[in-house]
Amino acid sequence: MSGPRRIGQSVPEVAGKVLGKRGLAFGALITDWPSIVGHQLSLRTAPDKLSFPRGKREEATLHIRAMGAIALELQHLEPQIIERINSFFGYRAVAKIRLIHAALPSSPSPVVRPRALTMDEEIGITTTTATIEDEELRATLERFGRSLMARPKRAAR
Repeated sequence: MSGPRRIGQSVPEVAGKVLGKRGLAFGALITDWPSIVGHQLSLRTAPDKLSFPRGKREEATLHIRAMGAIALELQHLEPQIIERINSFFGYRAVAKIRLIHAALPSSPSPVVRPRALTMDEEIGITTTTATIEDEELRATLERFGRSLMARPKRAAR
């Protein structure tokens, strides 16, 4: 089948391999970490794990990797960080933060700017999400769709 596909059809295929058991909430945390906590804090911290209580999909514990003095700063900023994360998701996704004193994952490869979406891609995303009544959910899914589509294509191996 060619032509536009619904985002919902692509998400399990693309994100499932990358996120495994961690789920889409953790994927959104990873991709949007700088916009959630701010650029400076995102350079010295990284979300490591999102642990939900058994049988629940809210009030999780977010494990954050940090080294040195930034850990003390994170302790003081915990209420604001939790509030920003929950505002980002639109519900009480995270109830507490647990710090992991560890090095950040290896430095990422050079920053690759996302490509601009074509008008057809923008229309496809907007059309696909148009029937979603919840404004916050629709906006989140549109951001997610744009981030997936704007990634540069990898060369075949």
